[in-house]
Amino acid sequence: MSDTTAPELPNTARHGRLGYAIFQLARAHRGHAAAMLRALNLHPGQELLLMQLFDHDGRTQAELLERVGRDHSTVSKSLRRMQEAGLLTRTPAPHDRRAMVVSLTDAGRALQEPIAGMWRTLEQVSVRDLTPDQVEVFTACAHIIEKSVRDHSRQTPFG
Repeated sequence: MSDTTAPELPNTARHGRLGYAIFQLARAHRGHAAAMLRALNLHPGQELLLMQLFDHDGRTQAELLERVGRDHSTVSKSLRRMQEAGLLTRTPAPHDRRAMVVSLTDAGRALQEPIAGMWRTLEQVSVRDLTPDQVEVFTACAHIIEKSVRDHSRQTPFG
């Protein structure tokens, strides 16, 4: 098993050990994923949009926004960059000219297997020192924590 020594906890975070551990984990995971995405000429978050389109091409921009859980300006900027890179097209929806339908190009579709491979590799790196039972428990706990944080974020920040 690899080194499991936790980084020294700042005094300010001593009553938030779990939150600090989640922050450190997310930062390390996102940094590794970002390096892998750069190798595919993608920015973090763009793969999430592409993954939604791989599953159902021709979603509206509003549907993508809802599914990836990011703010409107971030999604719009990502889609614009991806369109400029030739990965997708945006056209007005026939049912509502204000809505934009986002569709993959051949170049965008060609990224499906490389992105799937990236996620497989990231998973292998992440679970390398865990048992299958630990992976299941961690995943279940992560979903519970995520729901709790999302539910609470609808309330006041320090309430």
